[in-house]
Amino acid sequence: MAETLRALAPSLSGPADRRRGSVPATRRSPTPLSTRPNVVLFGVALGAVAVLLLWWRGTPYVRGMGDWLTNGGRITGLLAGYTIGIVLLLMARIPAFERGVGSDRLARWHAIGGRYAVSLVVCHVVLIVWGYAVTAHTNPVHQTVSLVSSYPDMAMATVAAGLLVFVGAVSARAARRRLKYETWHYLHLYTYIAVSLSFSHQLATGAQFISNPLARVGWSSFYIVIGALLVWHRLLSPIRSAWRHRMRVVGLTTEAPGVVSVYISGEHLDELEAQPGQFFRWRFLSREHCWAANPYSLSAAPRPALLRITVKALGDHSGDLAGVRVGTKVLAEGPYGGFTAARRKRRKVLLIAAGVGITPIRTLFETLPGAPGDITLLYRVSSSENVLFQDELEAIADNRGHRLYLLSGPRGGSGDPLSAGRLVNAIPDVRQHDVYLCGPPAMTEATIRTLRRCGVSRRRIHRESFEL
Repeated sequence: MAETLRALAPSLSGPADRRRGSVPATRRSPTPLSTRPNVVLFGVALGAVAVLLLWWRGTPYVRGMGDWLTNGGRITGLLAGYTIGIVLLLMARIPAFERGVGSDRLARWHAIGGRYAVSLVVCHVVLIVWGYAVTAHTNPVHQTVSLVSSYPDMAMATVAAGLLVFVGAVSARAARRRLKYETWHYLHLYTYIAVSLSFSHQLATGAQFISNPLARVGWSSFYIVIGALLVWHRLLSPIRSAWRHRMRVVGLTTEAPGVVSVYISGEHLDELEAQPGQFFRWRFLSREHCWAANPYSLSAAPRPALLRITVKALGDHSGDLAGVRVGTKVLAEGPYGGFTAARRKRRKVLLIAAGVGITPIRTLFETLPGAPGDITLLYRVSSSENVLFQDELEAIADNRGHRLYLLSGPRGGSGDPLSAGRLVNAIPDVRQHDVYLCGPPAMTEATIRTLRRCGVSRRRIHRESFEL
């Protein structure tokens, strides 16, 4: 089977038409206005303004220090509830958002929103307790005990706040680096428990909801819609897709030490409309792998009956994937991501990859339309032994007239092959290019700074991250 797949690899490297500069057809559907990043952010901001107006209309007056503190707690509580809903919505894996905004940007917004949500929850608790204590002329400890023991659903809300703070702590970058991806993922699911526990508290004790039936209906509808989207896109849609496409592993090949390509076949795969540069969340239904669904990019342009991913051993799931058996059934959620040809604005394109970040970049190198010389790939590796797909990349470059540079050298300093000076020497007109960038986070951030120093506009730098 391995030999058969190696023989198949050249067919994944380029189109049947071998004429110089030819390219397979690539769909480039325009991004709907409603899912463009600025429009989405405007919608989120508009919702926050509506939340503040809800407080304003439900608060006829504010008198005294205790009242000011209490209403500060109410405002932060309302904003916390709204922000938590938005944070969940960002990770609902809605295809239109994944394509229009991009998974990488959604993940960053989710992380930022999560920090805001936790901060707002903490402020809400502190201000409410403090305000009530000032009004009742008691100390905060006594007031806390009184609130938890006498107000409806307050005990559940206290547990919910603790869970949110816990999830926020383990999601902090310093803590997350010490956790396995699978561990972090399962701990993150406590957010759903926290939201469930806190929801009744919001309606039972929220001053803006107790006497306002319309506000109660609107707030409930907000959460119901988000819950329905989560259930559909994260549970029911993957099950439906699995039944329709019946994917299974048909072979594996070792690309380099610790790096394996997995070939997956199925039925009606063209209906997925997967595009080069996108990824799926893969769940392999074996005893060792069925507990986690991990994101891996396609490493070859999708074919009607065959998909390929290439995985480097970076954790338990990816490390064990080399042992998956041929015939193993596969559940695939997706395709996700906006790291596609649709982001391209310029005729010339610079592709930059480092390490296993070559996987989505390779698919773009294969399929992006362009005349000879329009597409350039800079592939950075620590040593020549770590180059992936070298034969395939060279075949694509030869067949299509693209430029390919394999770069090796130490990170940072004047010897870095991606330093500003060397980048401009290799590509003098780099400012006129769209840039697609994928690699480890530190390399990605450093390269973006280099590109900016070279005069490349930020809006023409498109990146894919491993931190989804």
